[in-house]
Amino acid sequence: MEYFTFGAEQEDAGCRIDVFIAENMESLSRSGVQRLIEEGHIRLNGAAVKANYKLREKDIIDVEVPEAKAVEILPENIPLDILYEDKDVIVINKPQGMVVHPAPGHMTGTLVNALLYHCRDELSGINGEKRPGIVHRIDKDTSGVLMIAKNDVTHQALAEQLAEHSITRKYNAVVFNGFQEEEGIVDQPIGRNPLDRKKMAVTQKHSRRAVTHYRVLERMGNYTLIEAQLETGRTHQIRVHMTFIGHPLLGDMVYGPKKQPFHLDGQALHARVLGFIHPGTGQYMEFEAPLPENFEKLLMRLKV
Repeated sequence: MEYFTFGAEQEDAGCRIDVFIAENMESLSRSGVQRLIEEGHIRLNGAAVKANYKLREKDIIDVEVPEAKAVEILPENIPLDILYEDKDVIVINKPQGMVVHPAPGHMTGTLVNALLYHCRDELSGINGEKRPGIVHRIDKDTSGVLMIAKNDVTHQALAEQLAEHSITRKYNAVVFNGFQEEEGIVDQPIGRNPLDRKKMAVTQKHSRRAVTHYRVLERMGNYTLIEAQLETGRTHQIRVHMTFIGHPLLGDMVYGPKKQPFHLDGQALHARVLGFIHPGTGQYMEFEAPLPENFEKLLMRLKV
């Protein structure tokens, strides 16, 4: 059982308690919060509460989260595009459409299932049974380079490099509209969208600093091929930042326009370059995953 306590501030007054908790706890959906309330795991100022209660300043919310039932993650013989591997780390080129780690609705066919088969017991355990070896992730519909740690020492060292923003991460993306400038920086905080917790947004509330550097690679009429380099690594950062400045990603049905001009399987985003200092050797290593075939075909269509 995990326990959490929140204090309602002036800006939270009038917000429904189920909405407030869902916004502040990434692991819980609004329906999940409502179920916890019904089961008596959430109390307001020490007493039972209803899901539609509207908060007042200085309210105290106590949340109990029962332990999830263990789910066995099975190894699966899924081919991997391995760019590099040694006893400490493995670098792979993830295809578009593959989920990184198991989650409700995606318990098989994930990168973790493939890694468990390929690496056997040689994966770090810091992120728990569902995310062995996973130091960072990219979205299901984003392709490209990922690093995986084979032991806890390596995992900790790579995680520290991520926290220090010293890892090189360059993406290629096709976005709507043309740019007047050749390059720029988006320095805007990202947090849960206050109106839809399944989405992220540029917001001042419950957010963290996010910085994306971008530069134009090729102009193609109403579309632009860009390189985006992450200084920070927030959820959906490139997609949110580019939408914020008026350049949503082509194929992005979440942050872009609902009517898309091409039938794409997700956003046109590829993690092309990944560079880090190898924890075992101390040497800087950089890897590049070429644009996938579907991305190249899209560029050919846009250049016509």
